[in-house]
Amino acid sequence: MAHSNSAKKRIRQNLTSRALNRWRMKSMREAIKGFEVALVSGSNDEATKAYRAASAIVDRTAQVGVIHGNQAARRKSRMNTRLKAKVLG
Repeated sequence: MAHSNSAKKRIRQNLTSRALNRWRMKSMREAIKGFEVALVSGSNDEATKAYRAASAIVDRTAQVGVIHGNQAARRKSRMNTRLKAKVLG
């Protein structure tokens, strides 16, 4: 257990940060799942709107530092590939 005041404060900060990061990850995953649902069941316009919203959330998650920038690019690329396959095919 922490004894110094700075260590106690660091524990409090870590708990707050962890909760916020978990919320950001959850919202990102929900946005991606929303895109997948729109891709399967919705029209091309709905899928495009869902892609834009999800990609913005993925970018924001990476900008804050919850995920790596390359992971964000990979997720967006895979979503974009699936969107193009639906729209063009």
